[in-house]
Amino acid sequence: MSGPILVGVMPGQHAIVVEQAAQVAARAGLPLVCAYADVTVYPVDGTTGGPAAPIDPDGLDETQRIPESLMANIAEQLAGRNVEWSIVPLAGEPARALAREAGDIGASMIVVGTREHNLTAALKELTAGSVARHLVHRQDLPVLVVPVNPRVPDDDDDD
Repeated sequence: MSGPILVGVMPGQHAIVVEQAAQVAARAGLPLVCAYADVTVYPVDGTTGGPAAPIDPDGLDETQRIPESLMANIAEQLAGRNVEWSIVPLAGEPARALAREAGDIGASMIVVGTREHNLTAALKELTAGSVARHLVHRQDLPVLVVPVNPRVPDDDDDD
């Protein structure tokens, strides 16, 4: 592994996703790139860091902005860790945007979290599928999927 570790981030995400990605990056001596995919904008020229336009022409004037609360949460999570990190805005559907960014930066690995186990997440999965599933089936890079709240039955005795 020689390229950075790329981790998909979003507001309200469980801290364990960034923490696991940071741990992998630190152990490998690689930088960590946190990527926020804004689904309300699309890449105009197909690049991740290039120009973007809002899907709704009456939408926000400022495209490709990373929410301040997300930036603050990540900075707080990574403070004091022995890892070089950055955060980048991406445009469009998260799995495709992460895949494009991984190729652009020569990433060694992509890290994403699983979805919550609730009705909203189930509906999103049903209509759009999961980012993790799309990446696992369409990537030639390793994809680390971090379970955010695994459902393991109390009577599970696979030990």
